[in-house]
Amino acid sequence: MTRPRGASERFVAGLRPEIRQALNVVYSPLLRIEPTVEALDFGSAAGLIFTSSNGVGIAARLTADRSLPCFCVGRATTRMAAQAGWSATMAGESAEALIAGILARRPETPLLHLRGEHGRGEVAANLTRMGLRTGEQVIYAQRLLPFSDEAQRVLTGDKPVIAPVFSPRTARQFAGLLNGTPSLSVVAMSEAVKKPFENMKLSDLIVAKTPDADAMRDAIEIAVTRAIRVEGRPGAH
Repeated sequence: MTRPRGASERFVAGLRPEIRQALNVVYSPLLRIEPTVEALDFGSAAGLIFTSSNGVGIAARLTADRSLPCFCVGRATTRMAAQAGWSATMAGESAEALIAGILARRPETPLLHLRGEHGRGEVAANLTRMGLRTGEQVIYAQRLLPFSDEAQRVLTGDKPVIAPVFSPRTARQFAGLLNGTPSLSVVAMSEAVKKPFENMKLSDLIVAKTPDADAMRDAIEIAVTRAIRVEGRPGAH
């Protein structure tokens, strides 16, 4: 698991018990999430936009203000925002779908996108261009990390390894650290996440049907089933 530890643990907890029991989970975050501001000021914003659970987590730590509605990408981010106390609406499963969903709702403006320093979709710029005034504030940085010692060990071992990868930046970091792992199956959240692995020698490369946590879990079940069938026994990482 290459996401930050908390996000990885929440994801693993959502796997079906029989799938979880077939796996030895190794946590090796390739990104460390760090706040870039000490406090949040929403200014004149009438609503917030979250495009990742990282943004929700950082914002929740930096402010006690839950008065504004928020529009989110994906069920997991929406659920996390709601659990943190915001009135949260899932507006789409991707940045592009989020933009369309917000445009369809025509909420009160201005909106404020709370995001990381690396992002895709130009949400604020596109919404503003389409008539909904939206600002943005970078509230966290994503620092690249190497593989942990345990991850290095399983990646160079002889057992099948399944790696769910959730973002293009993590995918580039992961692919750049690899040194030939034919027993590795990569489960990518999207075609953009898949791209760095396309020319690599892998056991399997699966793309989730939709860019959300539930579809990633479904894709992991496929990868686990294939790995067990090939190996003839459980015990994938």
